[in-house]
Amino acid sequence: MAIQSVGLDPVTAFGLVGVCGVGAQWLAWRLRLPAIVLMLAAGLLVGPATGIFDPARDIGALTGPLISLAVAVILFEGGLSLDLHRLGDARGGVKRLVLIGAPLGWLTSTLALVYAAGLSWEAAAVFGGIMIVTGPTVIAPLLRSARLARRPAQLLQWEAIVNDPIGALAAVLAFEVVLVLRAGHSAGAALADLAVGIGAATLIGIAAGYGIAYTFRRGRVPEFMKVPVLFVALLAAFAASDRLLHESGLLAVTVMGLVIANADLPSMTELRRFKEHATVLLVSGVFILLAAGLTTEQIAMLDWRAALFVVSVVLLARPLTVLVSLLGTKLPMKERLFIAFTGPRGVVLVAVAGLFGQRLAEAGIEDGARMGPLAFILVLSTVVLHGFTLAPLGRWLGLANKEKPGLLIVGGSRFTTQLAETLQKTEVPVLITDPNHAHLIRPRAAGIKTFYGDILGEAAEDSVELIAYGTLLAATDNDAYNTLVATDLAPELGRDAVWQIARAKDDRPRHTLPTQLGGRGFANGRTFETLKGLIGEGWRFRVTKLSEEYTVEDWKEKRPNAIPIMRIKPKGELRFVPSRDAVKGEPGARIVALLPPDAFEDPAPAGDTLGAGPVAELAVPKANLP
Repeated sequence: MAIQSVGLDPVTAFGLVGVCGVGAQWLAWRLRLPAIVLMLAAGLLVGPATGIFDPARDIGALTGPLISLAVAVILFEGGLSLDLHRLGDARGGVKRLVLIGAPLGWLTSTLALVYAAGLSWEAAAVFGGIMIVTGPTVIAPLLRSARLARRPAQLLQWEAIVNDPIGALAAVLAFEVVLVLRAGHSAGAALADLAVGIGAATLIGIAAGYGIAYTFRRGRVPEFMKVPVLFVALLAAFAASDRLLHESGLLAVTVMGLVIANADLPSMTELRRFKEHATVLLVSGVFILLAAGLTTEQIAMLDWRAALFVVSVVLLARPLTVLVSLLGTKLPMKERLFIAFTGPRGVVLVAVAGLFGQRLAEAGIEDGARMGPLAFILVLSTVVLHGFTLAPLGRWLGLANKEKPGLLIVGGSRFTTQLAETLQKTEVPVLITDPNHAHLIRPRAAGIKTFYGDILGEAAEDSVELIAYGTLLAATDNDAYNTLVATDLAPELGRDAVWQIARAKDDRPRHTLPTQLGGRGFANGRTFETLKGLIGEGWRFRVTKLSEEYTVEDWKEKRPNAIPIMRIKPKGELRFVPSRDAVKGEPGARIVALLPPDAFEDPAPAGDTLGAGPVAELAVPKANLP
């Protein structure tokens, strides 16, 4: 109670929000749990549970505007992801989920709120509009962890992004109608104002998007100012639209992001990184603020009807909406069922529901106060449910990659072909890509999966399931291209998972690149030509499995001339080895190394038998040598 009476100053409050939000996301990454669950838990802990932080007390009137601006940036990030060139064969399904699914979802959600949660028709109509949204900030990390096939993943992600502003506008429409009916004003006049506001928001978003694209393409803005200019333009578009019609700014910023995403700007990489970083910070902050702002009275409103409401949404409203929307499409039934039973809600639902619930309560609709708690319990339930069932459901329906995370090799050569053959014998999925068709002849003859084309091109985005490969090796005969590939794909795969064959002149200070360029090195800095020469001399790969009896020290002692390339952890994680001294391994791990020809002629050392015993080794047959 003493803490509650004293409170926090605004600076300390903002620091606490940042630590709790980002800390919860980091902890979720470490524990491989849904981040939103830990963020909600952190907000409830510092808020209603302990009283350390109360947004209304410690931040005051700034809380609402901060949340609104954060949601605007999050929706802009969603619009910036809507590159129409990447939609592919999911286009028809997305249209149906938006044009048919949005109004149908509004209806089914409203019915669930009335008959299951017990809300009045007025509050249910407003809340039902918000429930159209399915949370792109929640869907994206779930899809990454589930490693789904491309089309169902695209359908879920695009539905979430496009329906976010539509849900907010549906809530605005219902809210305005409710106020008109209660005040006795003309419904026609209210609807006309709404149409003008929506049209103006769309035009503002288009103008802002084209303005940014024009100035960036013509070089009117220097590189170091592009992100600040973009951010200010985003806030200005949101404020201008919101001034005309409250919450229409969400539509304006989404349209603005959509226009910029399809403008084919050369600086899109920097813009995407900005929006990704901003989204992580803002999502963290919004969830902490909303969860900490809950009162014990609001939490006490969650009774058995709240549980019935969640069940009716997950098992009735969502499946019915999706199955009816996709009726008559060419999508396989297993994909329709998967999408029908996948509908996690996220930050926009909680933020907008809390905002409109408060305003309905101020307008005299008492059960408007229940919207915030119901939104929280729906978000928490769906995120936990889908967070732990999405991957198993995808595998059960045959829509998820059942294999271990594999290796993506950029560059076809004798070295990479033999490495791929060796890994395939250990059941590690491998894909070799190369823009030179001749370089893929050898891996194709060896039965290795290949992709002909530039891994950085649009064709690769449509044809390569990048999410199925957790590790990348850039190993072409072009050092500059290897560096480009490793640098471009490092943010998506993670820098720890991107490796590159050593550059020919990297040991010379004049040619050394900054650490932020390229991938990590392996094989003690051996270059493409060096490794190619070793293969030509008859060096071959061998996989050695470690055990309690045969440790990594035993392997080093008995294989003094071996060149360790990588190790495979017991759970299948791949890790290239920078040098011989860096070789590590626990029992069950496997070491992939290059051995000289005489190592296959001499008898295997004690405890180092071929194919049996404490260390099982697999060698590529000599017939497969070039």
